[in-house]
Amino acid sequence: MSLRAKILTTVCFASAAVLAAFAAGGSATVIEKRSQKMMQIEMEATGHGWVDVRTDGLQVILLGTAPSEAERFRAITRASTVVDSSRIVDNTDVENSVATAPPDFSLEMLRNDDGISLIGFIPSATDRAALVSRLEAQQGVGTVTDMLETADYPEPDGWGMAVDFAVETIRTLPRAKISVDPGLVEVNAIADSPAEKTRIETSLARRRPVELKLVSEISAPRPVITPFTLRFLIDDEGARFDACSADTDRARDRILAAARDAGVKGAQGCTIGMGTPSPQWGDAVVMGLKALRELGAGTITFADADIVLAAAPDVPQATYDKVVGELESNLPDIFSLKAERQKAAEAEGTRPEFTALLDKDGKVSLRGRVTNARSRDAIESYARARFGAASVYGATRLDPDLPQGWPVRTMAALEALDTLASGSVVVTPDLVRVSGITGDQQASDTVSRLLAKRLGEGAAIALAIQYDRRLDPVLGLPTGPECVDRLNGVLAASKVSFEPGSAVIAAAGEKTLDDLAVAMKDCQDFRMEIAGHTDSQGRDEMNLALSQERARSVLMALMERHVLTENLVAAGYGETQPIADNGTEEGREANRRIEFVLLDAKPIETEGAPLPATEATPVTEAEQHAGVTDETEVTTPEGEDEAPLDTLGDDAPPMEEAPDDTGEAPATDDTQATAPQAGETEGPDTGSTDGAPPDTAPESEGPAPAALPEQDPTIEVPVAPAEDSPAKPETRPDGLDTSE
Repeated sequence: MSLRAKILTTVCFASAAVLAAFAAGGSATVIEKRSQKMMQIEMEATGHGWVDVRTDGLQVILLGTAPSEAERFRAITRASTVVDSSRIVDNTDVENSVATAPPDFSLEMLRNDDGISLIGFIPSATDRAALVSRLEAQQGVGTVTDMLETADYPEPDGWGMAVDFAVETIRTLPRAKISVDPGLVEVNAIADSPAEKTRIETSLARRRPVELKLVSEISAPRPVITPFTLRFLIDDEGARFDACSADTDRARDRILAAARDAGVKGAQGCTIGMGTPSPQWGDAVVMGLKALRELGAGTITFADADIVLAAAPDVPQATYDKVVGELESNLPDIFSLKAERQKAAEAEGTRPEFTALLDKDGKVSLRGRVTNARSRDAIESYARARFGAASVYGATRLDPDLPQGWPVRTMAALEALDTLASGSVVVTPDLVRVSGITGDQQASDTVSRLLAKRLGEGAAIALAIQYDRRLDPVLGLPTGPECVDRLNGVLAASKVSFEPGSAVIAAAGEKTLDDLAVAMKDCQDFRMEIAGHTDSQGRDEMNLALSQERARSVLMALMERHVLTENLVAAGYGETQPIADNGTEEGREANRRIEFVLLDAKPIETEGAPLPATEATPVTEAEQHAGVTDETEVTTPEGEDEAPLDTLGDDAPPMEEAPDDTGEAPATDDTQATAPQAGETEGPDTGSTDGAPPDTAPESEGPAPAALPEQDPTIEVPVAPAEDSPAKPETRPDGLDTSE
């Protein structure tokens, strides 16, 4: 082939290659633009406008930031319907999402006789090993089984507080389930008795932090009552129960309704328990109460299936025969009735007696008659076993002519006396009389059952037992110093704040006052002073008056929160008792304060709530103060009032003096009875009310003599100072402060 032909052929092939390249490039450009346009339209149409579409040859590149991973996935899926998925290059991002919320943490503590099991999901910030160690360190809990799971999150608010409360609670509950959530604790437990249930509930309420929500459900089995006893009487003092037992709620309601029909006044209680001799117990009791109502006076005693009906001596014979006959004919078959007429009272001084006196310090004096020396030794030994060897003083005389069963009656009386905090028992041939003060609300029931069991259901007894809540171990009420520490602790945590230069309580102080009202709940029986203090800025007279007004404002605010303020007094001390340097702002802030001061460690005694009880002839003053020897017989003349148990007789060995229980001395201008606490948070004190230096707080009273329960103690109310004095204002029994 010639050279020319070769050149032409080469040129043709080159031209074709160039034309093909241009054609391919143009086609690719067309495809790129078309793919980009179609993809952009599709993204806009389907709500994915955040997608930025780019092309590179046949590749479709997706750019942009998706609002969520799900939105990103939907956009890519939609893009694959426009072009082949192999051509799509995903270069999209996702916005930073909100941090994942922590899981719900919870903890369950299960305790039984085998130990404690921990189940739940807790934050890893909680020291798991320390939690187990704290539980294992508690005595008697047994094995601690750890079945907890953790997650790497911080502890939520209220979690540590709730766990600490649960750990402290599980220590006191041998059979319980405690559920813990942040700021919430649920307690489910089984108590051994209703009294134990009350104790647990009281303890939980007292230990609960203010910020913690507590839900508790404490169950207790019904007590076993043996003998199953009920005692009801009607006399000159009215109708009342000595003891009341029922087997069901319905029976209790019927019994109480019948008692009201018989003349009982006020609210009455009746213990529901197990041990009834018959399902017809309620029917029999209602019949008995109706019978006694018809007689008009007397007593009826149920001890299991035995019933003793004792009519008063002045009941007409015809009425007695009718009532007894109807009752005998209609009682359920299982019940046995013994009816009798009470004997007329013997002349005083003609009957033998045995008396035991128990004072508030636990000292016991035994007086009166015993059968013989052997019986005396047995009685004194029994008393020492119950009350302590050093606490018993014997002053009894021998009388071989005493009725049969006298030692049994005296032993039973001493056992009854042991249920009281203070009081007396008097044994005569026809009556056992028990009177005193106790911290057990069921003491009257207990004594009635005890005497019925020891002496028989027909034994004549008379009870005058009063309940004093401050002696109740179940309630665990605080002492005076504990009350003041609790109140000043509230003030230390959060001050009562006032408007600058005035006695108007600021809004920020309302929460503190609410907390003070809660802390005062069980402390209203103690005489306390609300003391106001200021810094040194301003005139002395103005500061003195301002501090008095502020203390009074706190007292009135507590009254508005339904706190009984009859035992509270407000006093202002101005700048006279600084606790910090008034030359600095921090010192002045500390000196502007409110604090509580205990005036008397002894609670103001109010009339004790009487337990269902019969009237007992009180031990006479002559009997309580006269020395009793082997040659002296003690009698109890009627009509005389009870006297304090302050002596055991002239011949008694010296007793240990009771410790001084007068508490702290009140604060004066120069001294303060309690540690200073934080006060108000406001600007310099610039009050304008005139005032005089505060009076010295009254001295605490000395220990009051022990009194038997039927005495009504007198409540002394502080006397108001002069109108221009900032010392303690007079408060009325209704809590209203009368000072200006």
